[in-house]
Amino acid sequence: MISTKDFRTGLKIEIDGKPFEIIEFQHFKPGKGGAMVRTKLRQMMTGQVLDKTFRSGEKVDKPDMSVTEMQYIFRDGENFVFMDLETYEQMHVPGDNVGPQGGFIKEGDTVKVLLYNGELIGVDLPANVSLKVAQTDPGIQGDRVSNATKPATMETGLKVNVPLFINEGDVIKVDTRSGEYLGRE
Repeated sequence: MISTKDFRTGLKIEIDGKPFEIIEFQHFKPGKGGAMVRTKLRQMMTGQVLDKTFRSGEKVDKPDMSVTEMQYIFRDGENFVFMDLETYEQMHVPGDNVGPQGGFIKEGDTVKVLLYNGELIGVDLPANVSLKVAQTDPGIQGDRVSNATKPATMETGLKVNVPLFINEGDVIKVDTRSGEYLGRE
């Protein structure tokens, strides 16, 4: 059990059988009555954000969570297939659980995953990744100074706007937080 006095930003708690992450919290004492803790929580399975107020000293459950390294093997229809590097067990994960971060993971990549009750609910990616351009319009000579961009499809299926001089087969760096082009490798 976790007490409200232990609340901090980033702490993971469980309310009504669902995992939440504390985004913001504030201790306050109204003019009348006991102290309270006002929080902003993000539901880790759906991403929904909600505000909740707790009485000071109230206890909440600690979720059964673990972080482990897994290797992304391949995509099986809508599912992503990950392999535990210690037990070599394969885990078929629905695309909704991986979310938009699935577009940044290449086959064979080792990533840290967040497991809740044995179910994958999140992928922890580095700040940027290198991806190969699979399809884009041909580059035009002399367009190196303009700020114009064109759409490009990466080897993972991710779509990124890139400068006009990028060609198919080029390896580029992509920011995993925003999905923006950072530069060529």
